[in-house]
Amino acid sequence: MLNNKLIFKYFIGLALLFLVACNKEGSKIDAVTPRAKKASFLIEGPIFTVDYNEMYEQPNWISYQVRDIVKVADRGSLDFYLVDSVYTSNDKDYYANPWDKGHLAPAAAFTDSYDNLYATFSYLNCALQRDSLNRGEWAALEGQARIWAKTRGTIDVRIDLLFDTDHQILETGAHVPSGFYKTFVFEDGTKRCFYFPNSPTQAGWEDYEVDCR
Repeated sequence: MLNNKLIFKYFIGLALLFLVACNKEGSKIDAVTPRAKKASFLIEGPIFTVDYNEMYEQPNWISYQVRDIVKVADRGSLDFYLVDSVYTSNDKDYYANPWDKGHLAPAAAFTDSYDNLYATFSYLNCALQRDSLNRGEWAALEGQARIWAKTRGTIDVRIDLLFDTDHQILETGAHVPSGFYKTFVFEDGTKRCFYFPNSPTQAGWEDYEVDCR
């Protein structure tokens, strides 16, 4: 007969296996230390800095650089992955709705190494973005930024996610941004700024440029 100590170890093992399995399935369980969610969680990664809003399960803002690079890596079947100890959105928030898993720091700007490319697929770098916006003029402006980097040098980019007071909240608990404010700062100190409502685009990316002031 098993003694009490062995029985205790057995049930602890089962509990740990359960936590690991839940985390692999995309659960929002924090397997390290349960705690209150933060409205502002500053995280510095290898290719971007993000201020993450765990209560909204979306970034507040993110900053990164667009450089003139040589492509050596391909995204292949890469998909977004969860980050330990941060409450983020997950697969369930993007299921059967019009919201894409929108890259903020774009994958195509970091194909100079597999590690950099992989880092863009963190859910810390993911926003609930209208599908036609993400695949349309948002992507077109990302492509233009890579062209600018070849002729004007490295560009500092910051994206601020804006949430109206009546913004949409999904049944899963994730909050949908009302829009995206994107600032480009060039090596000569000049800036270009754009604001995209989080809705289907009605014009070219140039028409979404706004006064940086």
